[in-house]
Amino acid sequence: MERRIFLKQAAITAASLASARNISASAKTPSNPIAKRTLGKTGEKLSMIGFGGIVVMNEEPGAAANIVAEAVDRGINYFDVAPSYGDAQERLGPALAPYRENCFLACKTEGRMKDDSRAQLEQSLKLLKTDHVDLYQFHALTKMAELDKVLGPGGAMETMEAAKKEGKIRYIGFSVHSVETALAALDRYNFDTVLFPLNWVLVSQANFGPQILKKAQEKQMGILCLKSMAKTVWPADEKKEHPEPKCWYQPAAFPNEASLGLRWTLGHPITAAIPPGDEKYFRLAMDVAQNYKPLEPQEEQALLSGGAGLEPIFQLGNDV
Repeated sequence: MERRIFLKQAAITAASLASARNISASAKTPSNPIAKRTLGKTGEKLSMIGFGGIVVMNEEPGAAANIVAEAVDRGINYFDVAPSYGDAQERLGPALAPYRENCFLACKTEGRMKDDSRAQLEQSLKLLKTDHVDLYQFHALTKMAELDKVLGPGGAMETMEAAKKEGKIRYIGFSVHSVETALAALDRYNFDTVLFPLNWVLVSQANFGPQILKKAQEKQMGILCLKSMAKTVWPADEKKEHPEPKCWYQPAAFPNEASLGLRWTLGHPITAAIPPGDEKYFRLAMDVAQNYKPLEPQEEQALLSGGAGLEPIFQLGNDV
């Protein structure tokens, strides 16, 4: 009799635990997950918000694991990191490992020649705890002289193409802070993706970005954007010490202006935008993306008016 009661109670307990697990799992699955967009001619589907590795830079492993898990739960499958982001690779690798199979991982190299870029690739694979990255990019390919190096004899493109044949990378791209160098790169090689700054201040005050966007569209590339929530340069007296240690630029005011800025960028024919590395801006970006609506005309007018006269963080002609 006691055994029957024990078994009955055990069954009830097990059912209760299973129910709790189901409720917990359900709570983690948003009713409106972040939408995905096609990555150009690759056909890959990426969340329209990317997870920038700086979010986990200098964080404790547990905190890094928690924010990565939350991002995945909310629909993010696009992660981007680079060796120059401090300890971000060391933090992101273990945190992303449980979800790696279903995520698109992008990394970068500052190497411009075959040997140094290969060394960085192998080190990144080790730190990220993976046997391949989905997208490998030339990091900040801003100077024309650097473009000549990577595409020339013994250049880093030789590493890229060899690694692709080895299965260590799937797609080849570049990030850039120069319109002129970006356009030259798009003319000289059939890249899969381009990652560049696109925000309302850059376009309205410097005409920086539309040219890259137009050419990338013509080439059916994956278009990835930075600095959607950036605003202007820090004042001279705040350049060394300012309230946003993970933003070298002054971000848009939190939360309203930043939300409008992100929606402005997402309203263009891009695949995805990577928000600032500051956690509160990243969380805000996830909120915006989960409830994304294009800007209304009056919202865009107000945003652009607020950017009038601001110093943009990049200018045309900064390729020398």
